[in-house]
Amino acid sequence: MSRPNLARRVAETAEIALTHRKYVTFVDVVTGLRWLHTRHVDTWRQGRAATLADLAAVDDDRLLDAAAHLREWALGKGLLPVATPYVSSSRDRRDLRFTREGDQEPYRTHWLSPDLSEARVKQITERQAKAPDLVAIRPVDPWTCAECGDTGDYLIMEEDRPHCLTCTDLDHLVLLPAGNATLSRRAKKESGLSALVVEYNRRRKIYQRVGVLVEESALAQAEESCLADEEVRLRRRDRDRVRREEQDVEYQTRMAAEIARLFPGCPPERAREIAEHAGQRGSGRVGRSAAARALDETAITLAVVASIRHQDTDYDQLLMSGVPRKEARDQIRDAIATKLASFRP
Repeated sequence: MSRPNLARRVAETAEIALTHRKYVTFVDVVTGLRWLHTRHVDTWRQGRAATLADLAAVDDDRLLDAAAHLREWALGKGLLPVATPYVSSSRDRRDLRFTREGDQEPYRTHWLSPDLSEARVKQITERQAKAPDLVAIRPVDPWTCAECGDTGDYLIMEEDRPHCLTCTDLDHLVLLPAGNATLSRRAKKESGLSALVVEYNRRRKIYQRVGVLVEESALAQAEESCLADEEVRLRRRDRDRVRREEQDVEYQTRMAAEIARLFPGCPPERAREIAEHAGQRGSGRVGRSAAARALDETAITLAVVASIRHQDTDYDQLLMSGVPRKEARDQIRDAIATKLASFRP
């Protein structure tokens, strides 16, 4: 990627983040450029990688170029620079490094919109500066504690090595399974010590939340609090559900219209089907990404390509017959290109 082209792509990716959240970070840019996946960022934040660069698809020089382009773009937009600490969610809470060598400040700077109120700026900076939740991992493979040689249901990373809950003084905590956000939030607030529990999903290649470890007394107190205002929360939940459904319909309508604009040869009913499928809340599909919600052309095109892949090629049958995913994609590349061309002007 040439320097002018990289500057353009950084600007496009940063613009999407700014539109969506009113501030931009270096991590927003590198994930938007697809140099890193969000699962790589999670691994790094958990303290399981020495640097973010170790997980990236490019070298340190390209990361530094991207940070420089981000700075140039942000200053041109009149954004406000805020130096933000990055600490790991491991027990030692050590400072996270983006690269092994060099100044880390270009990567730590967050760029905020000047249109934000003082209260909103304070809220964002305080949230970003707050240390992340301590993370406990529910391992999917056998493991051994680096200190006592025993094992257990959960492990905590300390000094880049796995430790059991007993050796990290967390064995008095109990698991509150995920599923009740209000109960989890209140239990964490009441608990003097807590840890988020995650488990690696091999199919999706991400760490998914399992629950939270909290003190038993805090859980009991949170349960009593939830029972006291359950009716009020149910009414509020119903109102929020209706509002989200209305927002989803409006967003999917806008996405279908953008598909029709970019691909006028795509039948209107197909455009609506793609938008409804890709934009389904909670699906994790490309249509729910920040880029797609900003109607970024690349994200919209990826949603159309995904639809073609599954509906207009033999891709699914190839996978079911045991063909490796990369090889299957190679086999259908020409078919996708042909169908995509028929959708274009």
